[in-house]
Parts: sequence; structure tokens; C-alpha cells
Amino acid sequence: MIKADTVLEDSFSITYRDHHIFPHEPVCRIDYHRIFLILEGAGSIQIDDNTYPISGNEIFLLARGQLFAFKKGTTISGYELSFGDCFWEKAPASANNCKAVLFNNAAANQHLPLDKEEIAFLFQVLLKEFLKETYVNKTDALAAYLKIIMIKIANINASLIKGYDNHEKQVYREFLGLVSQQYQSTHEVAAFATQLNISARKLTELCKRCAGVGAKDIINGQLIGEAKRALQFSSKPVKEIAYSLNFLTPEQFSHFFKKYTRLSPKEYRERFVKIGM
Repeated sequence: MIKADTVLEDSFSITYRDHHIFPHEPVCRIDYHRIFLILEGAGSIQIDDNTYPISGNEIFLLARGQLFAFKKGTTISGYELSFGDCFWEKAPASANNCKAVLFNNAAANQHLPLDKEEIAFLFQVLLKEFLKETYVNKTDALAAYLKIIMIKIANINASLIKGYDNHEKQVYREFLGLVSQQYQSTHEVAAFATQLNISARKLTELCKRCAGVGAKDIINGQLIGEAKRALQFSSKPVKEIAYSLNFLTPEQFSHFFKKYTRLSPKEYRERFVKIGM
């Protein structure tokens, strides 16, 4: 059983939990991007088919469409921030790159350790503003605070990656944006490189410096992530999933999927048919 996400007014919400203990709950497929800032905690969180231990002083980033659940007995103190794309559009355009680098390839940025308290203060201020009575331009103010938080988190993410120049950062982020928009129709590094006006080799080298993996790995990671979600939370036939992801035949898709997961699509679906139960 998979639980539907809660509908949010204005596509935005922030809450604080103080030593909250999670009961057994079904997995939730989220309709909004989510940020968990966990100040203290113990237990674990399942995101798609990965499980991460929780120890505190950490951030979990989840993109719209992912599945998650806190394991029974998990305890956390911290913030849960949710926002939709329509709300994000209220944030100034200058923050767009931050959202792209963090959420367009969320699996690569799923878990970020923290060593500063500055980010917690920003969440506290945002929550205080969110709880105020409605006033003119309140959503614009919330979006501005969200922009600052996203910039700070993007900086934390960048500090965990070996240095690279600003131009390469920009190209890498543009590449992530293109992959997020076109992965269902475009699978080849060369096609993306052409759009970025660089060679396929240079794009691969750039991705290795920025993310530690090649451009093809990023494209395939997006495909595998979408395929897993389709197999987990939909009843679409494997053939239909294969064609929706622009594979020529179901057999080609099955070979690709098994190469990365060591399971056929059918085996993977059977393994997770009771996910969240």
C-alpha cells in the first residue's frame, strides 16, 4: 500500500517536530519537493529502495515523485519543508540553479551532513513567518526565505564536492536541467553535449569533476530512478514503461534495467509489490 501525499494550501508547508516518534506508516509518494532538516534523531528513513540511518545534524532532499517512509520507532527533532513547483516560481529567478542542482538529480544529493547551525536558524525564521496570519504578499515573503535556504543548502552541497570553476558549475547545472526535461526522449551524451555546445568527452570529464560520475551515469541514473518508481507505484505493463522511456523494445529496457539493478523489471516489481505494508 502506498499513501497519497497531503494536499498543501498554496503548495507550501513547513512544520517542526520535537522528539517525534514515528509509528508504522505506509510509504508515501510525494507530490511536492521535500527537505528534512534533522537536528537530532535515531532510526532510519527509506527513500525509494534505499534506507539511510538517521543520527542528526543532517539534511535529506526528496524530489517530487519519490517514495519515502520513516521506519517504525524512528525519532526526530527537526523541520519538514515541502514546496511545489508552482510555489517555487514565486522565488526570484536567480535561485533557479540551486533548485536544479539539488533536485533535478535528487538521488545524488539525497543525504547531506551538517556541521553548522546557521541553516537551522533560517528554518526557524521561515516557520515563524509561515505561522503568521495571512497578509498581502505573504507567499512572496515565504518564497524569498525559501530562496535563501536553497542557496545555503546548495553551498553546503558544493562544499562536499571537490572544487571546480564557476563556468563548469553553470554548464553542469544546465546539463542536469536538460536531463530532467529530456531523459524520456534523449539517452545519449552526445545529444546533450550538442545542446551545451561542448564535446561529449568534455561533458563527461566535467561531470566527473563536479559529481564524481560520468554524464552517461547521470542520464542512466535518471532513467533507472523513473523506471523504479513506475514499477513500484504503477500497474503499467513493463512494455508500456519501456516505450514511455524511449527504449526500442521491452527486451532492450529489461537488459538495461537488469544491468544496473541485477533484477529484471518483473523481479523488481515482485520484490516491491508489498512495499510499505
